[in-house]
Amino acid sequence: MGDISLPAPLPPPTWPNRFQHVDTLLDHPGPSTDPDFVGGEAVKRFLREDSKVLVIGAGGLGCEILTNLALMGFADIHVIDMDTIDISNLNRQFLFRPKDVGKPKAIIAAEFVMSRVPGTKVTPYFGKIQDKPESYYMQFNLVICGLDSVEARRWMNATLVAMVDPDVPESLKPMIDGGTEGFKGQARVILPSITSCYECSLDMLNKQTVFPICTIANTPRLPEHCIEWASVLEWPKVFPDKKLDTDDPEHIQWLFTHASTRAREFKIEGVTWSLTQGVVKNIIPAIASTNAVIAASCCTEAFKLMTNCAPRLDNYFMLIGTEGVYSYTFQHERRPECPVCGGETIDMPVKKEWTLERLIEALEERQDIQAKKPSLSVNGRSLYLQAPPQLERATRPNLEKKLVDLVNDGDELTVTAGSLPFNLTLRVLLKD
Repeated sequence: MGDISLPAPLPPPTWPNRFQHVDTLLDHPGPSTDPDFVGGEAVKRFLREDSKVLVIGAGGLGCEILTNLALMGFADIHVIDMDTIDISNLNRQFLFRPKDVGKPKAIIAAEFVMSRVPGTKVTPYFGKIQDKPESYYMQFNLVICGLDSVEARRWMNATLVAMVDPDVPESLKPMIDGGTEGFKGQARVILPSITSCYECSLDMLNKQTVFPICTIANTPRLPEHCIEWASVLEWPKVFPDKKLDTDDPEHIQWLFTHASTRAREFKIEGVTWSLTQGVVKNIIPAIASTNAVIAASCCTEAFKLMTNCAPRLDNYFMLIGTEGVYSYTFQHERRPECPVCGGETIDMPVKKEWTLERLIEALEERQDIQAKKPSLSVNGRSLYLQAPPQLERATRPNLEKKLVDLVNDGDELTVTAGSLPFNLTLRVLLKD
């Protein structure tokens, strides 16, 4: 993993009217042109020589985004992806071929685009977005996310919001976020500290299916129950000090093998490799046509932001293709208590008889927080720590204690979790 140096891009061809389809929009103002738009050579030069765009994700959505940007004239593109190419990707990720299976997506996508669109420079990074410091993200004019992970989106969103310095206008980096779920998709434009951010809309996400532990452990009826048993119960039992990596093929194979064995014991059919991967990663089947529509929307917004040739999306576009083709655009409002861009403390009404364990369950259930395995402290005192093991054991007795014995009404709790890219502050309001 790391930064990769690729051969220099092919020189741009000299054929006339190469970008005529784009120049039509950039030469002269139109009826919907933004008031700040100035047509002509300067804006075309900025787009094709000076602008720098970061694409996060080189999967189904990312491949389409990279292709569109290159064909629209963006000449300096960077792409980050930590994944490698699987044979199951080839039906919808059209920059890859069978010979590429096992290779890094970011590198192969960059090589393919540069070989097919002369004059385009694509710089790949095979790794995680968390590997890069703020200074890395500061070099870009905008960021386009084509991710399949809520946690990664939350991290990127929080990073871009934290980078904003009111005295330095260049520190504001627009974030265009695209996502698809089968025949449904969405694209949105986020101006950090100005519009609603990704964290503001967490409550709009579909709640993940949770299977009762008792069913998983004792009476499995579905192939998903067997897979959950292998990942939630059996893996920690066999590997107590090893974290399950859902991006590691060897870990998925282990889960698939043990889930298949359990399924045979209970005469359950349907456990497959793809289902195993789908359950543990919460994967929803991807549709190539949905990716194409959402990628087109994202790239159109990038083009408008870079050129001011038309008003930007304000700020949320939804596509629903399950029963026809329906789209809807609306302005998602900022949430005053958003822990990333709002600045206000979140009030958490709780019952006095609740235990600390019940509070933690409530935090994990709240759609607008989505804290997985949270640790809690109050006034510098640890209430419960998920890790390391010795501190978890030391604070475990607090789980059974009532909140009234641990905190006072109005106390502010600090919540940390691996799924949170920030420290969350909650004001506890004790109720009868």
